[in-house]
Amino acid sequence: MEVCGVHHAYHRRVVLRGIDLDLGPGVLAGIVGENGAGKTTLLKILAGELRADRGAVLHRGRFGYCPQDVVLNDALTVRQHLEFFKTAFALADLRHAEKVMETLQFSQYADVRAGALSGGTRQKLNLTLALMHDPQVLLLDEPYQGFDWDTYQRFWELAVQLRDAGRSVLVVSHLAYDTERLDELWRLEAGALRLETAAPA
Repeated sequence: MEVCGVHHAYHRRVVLRGIDLDLGPGVLAGIVGENGAGKTTLLKILAGELRADRGAVLHRGRFGYCPQDVVLNDALTVRQHLEFFKTAFALADLRHAEKVMETLQFSQYADVRAGALSGGTRQKLNLTLALMHDPQVLLLDEPYQGFDWDTYQRFWELAVQLRDAGRSVLVVSHLAYDTERLDELWRLEAGALRLETAAPA
């Protein structure tokens, strides 16, 4: 994924001031910043949910997007969500989704309505929907909110597995947790991205 000169403002409030980012294959990267720094705005632009005022975003291959706000239909079960997205992604089966569910340990909730799930389990479903079509680029906005410690650890294990399989993974958070797991760490501040740590060449 290549990001070139992305600007965005809400009326007179400038949020992003010329963001450049090159996310290569097999990279696990993180963007941190204070609340209100523009992280979610940037991720929405990267995912195509929001149009930048200026600049360009280039994706190569499939991408998955896990937004901070879980978007689920409370009347549908977990399985019904998977079937709906299976059709949307034109998938032959749900094997990859089921593998993610096993990794996150919530397969037993397949027939439970989303409205009856805990916040952490809803987030597991949110993450599974973003991953079920095996994307080459994965954009994650505060993906582990509501997770208990065990699931939090499983999330990072999954992120590392994706990176090791050649996927590009971008995790956005307001806290710089587990930065030693990241190949690159960027800070979004005053509308600009600053590289704080990078993997050795």
